[in-house]
Amino acid sequence: MTMLERRTDLESLYRTMRRIRAADERIRTGLAAGDFGFSYWPVPGHEAISAGVAAALREGDQLIITYRGLANAVAAQVPLAEYFAELLGRSAGFSRGKAGPMGLSWPDSGLLISTGIVGAGAPIAVGAGWAQSLRGRHEATVVSFGDGATSIGSVHEAMNLAAVWDLPVVFLCENNQYGEHTPIAKYTRTEHFADRAAGYGMAGETIDGRNPTVVYDRVAAALELARSGGGPTFIEAETFRLEGHYFGDAMSAVDPVARGAAWLRDPIVLIEERIRDEDAELAACLAAIDAEIAEEIDAALVSALASPPPMVDDLTTDVAAGPVPFADATGPALDLLGEDAPTKRMGLAEAVNDALRIAMSQDETVILLGEDIADPPGGTFTATAGLSSEFGDQRVRATPISEVAIVGAATGAALLGYRPVAELMFMDFLGVCFDQIANHAAKIRYLTAGRTTAPLTIRTVVGTGNGPQHSQSWEALLTHIPGLKVVWPSNAYDAKGLLLESIFDPDPVVFIESMSLYFGGGRGAVPVQPYRVPLGQAATLRTGDDVTVVSYGPTVRTAAAVAEDLAADGISVEVIDLRTLVPLDIETVLSSVRRTGRLLVVHEAVEFGGFGAEVAATVSSRAHAALRAPVVRLGAAYSPVPHAAALAGHHPPTADDIAVAVRGIVA
Repeated sequence: MTMLERRTDLESLYRTMRRIRAADERIRTGLAAGDFGFSYWPVPGHEAISAGVAAALREGDQLIITYRGLANAVAAQVPLAEYFAELLGRSAGFSRGKAGPMGLSWPDSGLLISTGIVGAGAPIAVGAGWAQSLRGRHEATVVSFGDGATSIGSVHEAMNLAAVWDLPVVFLCENNQYGEHTPIAKYTRTEHFADRAAGYGMAGETIDGRNPTVVYDRVAAALELARSGGGPTFIEAETFRLEGHYFGDAMSAVDPVARGAAWLRDPIVLIEERIRDEDAELAACLAAIDAEIAEEIDAALVSALASPPPMVDDLTTDVAAGPVPFADATGPALDLLGEDAPTKRMGLAEAVNDALRIAMSQDETVILLGEDIADPPGGTFTATAGLSSEFGDQRVRATPISEVAIVGAATGAALLGYRPVAELMFMDFLGVCFDQIANHAAKIRYLTAGRTTAPLTIRTVVGTGNGPQHSQSWEALLTHIPGLKVVWPSNAYDAKGLLLESIFDPDPVVFIESMSLYFGGGRGAVPVQPYRVPLGQAATLRTGDDVTVVSYGPTVRTAAAVAEDLAADGISVEVIDLRTLVPLDIETVLSSVRRTGRLLVVHEAVEFGGFGAEVAATVSSRAHAALRAPVVRLGAAYSPVPHAAALAGHHPPTADDIAVAVRGIVA
């Protein structure tokens, strides 16, 4: 006899399942009546799964769920009034109405995060499991997803990484027979999804998802295996989705005969029958329990409806810590070291390595992950060389070639208090894992109204001479995502100071490194001791009176050299290195342009739609009266980056291009 087969726990399971059903029915009734409106995904058929899982979790465990999350949320005992208020878009909601039905998070009950992207929770669960294993507290994570998510690559990447690292994660597939509107037989040849577990080298089983006791027993066993170091498990809980994929779904794709048969095995009906067979005393109380629950649901909904909508000021709060996208002009001044501070001549990779070593020495929550970053080889460009030997392979984790899993795991670990630094070998690979960056890491603070943050750093490289798929500059894409900070140093000194600042920043930061600067271009004297360069503070590398040239990354060095040459011709050029694109130090740029009256913005990325357009537009609108010539942008040709050297040299702006542009502006 398991713990949950005793009378009191059978009652507890029934209460949980009934609360789920009552909440679902009340929401659908209100939507049908037009009392309120929002997107909703019904849960009838999932009650037993959620009740059993919630009973198996204990303090310290984490739960990650999907947008069909009402059943899991109610089972986790989140405050119903706040939950309903979030669905309604009211100020009393978990996130003041800004997250809505898909963005549920209530860490107090172990509900770490929910996601509206199919399968996206699995990589985040891997990160949570990694954090739990580092803590050594015998905790585990359950990630729930539908059967349709088994076709998503992120689930594969997550399960593979969890198995390779023996992480304490339970992958729970709530198989309701339909991937949205498509029956299983039309999207997979797999008879039982749990059979796939063997391919990852993990335990797996298919269970009856209509029986909460069975769910409890098997999930509890999988959690115990995970907590004891036995690695992950894949559990497939079979049920049938009794209502449509979304509210209002006509269910035209659902076999009516199969649905009719499923209603006869409704989890609520089955547990009521069981109670009548096993416990007459409890059976006599069911009507009273149902009435009590209905009253609780109604009271919570009334409370939520009474809550006012959020204030307009809430629109831009909790995007990130500090002012974004522009820097605070009154922020802390750059803390420069004294002139006598000991230095060492370093290249960019060595400076990055030094910053990582310092950060890991200062804070045990700084952890690294990425492809090939452990010794040997210590990273493709040696930026992580020696770190796994010094700090151990638990804190410096080499991963499979799995960009989605890498960024997702970094996000999950960040949610549990770590400061992960994830490496993506080339910037082009952002496209592979863009969902995890843009829809999860960047939005967590906003989705949780600031209760939860993701302080992670993503290091990536812009290649040189590596052709169309390994040499792209996508910074403009990143700066378009609220919640991300974007940094691009032009030299070794800045690289060390900016990376240390990025690692300890409370928000996700994408830290861009230039391959061309690895090989000599970024070398310079770098202080040996720790220091930080604050984000959002541009550097004026050269003062001038005739024209302001603004750049970042490798073109800074080219612009500075051109300015030196033009000085011989009597043209005085001021060169500004932005260093960080978000937050952007626009005040330094404006101050310079108001003196010189002219602006040239130069970058390595394609000119059309590039970040230079943002700088140009801002200056044109805020310093228009001071301009003595039109603002000019100079970027790469509108083409992919070619491989042939004869073409590649003409793709980004050259020194001659910059000189011609400056002469044209001055003339």
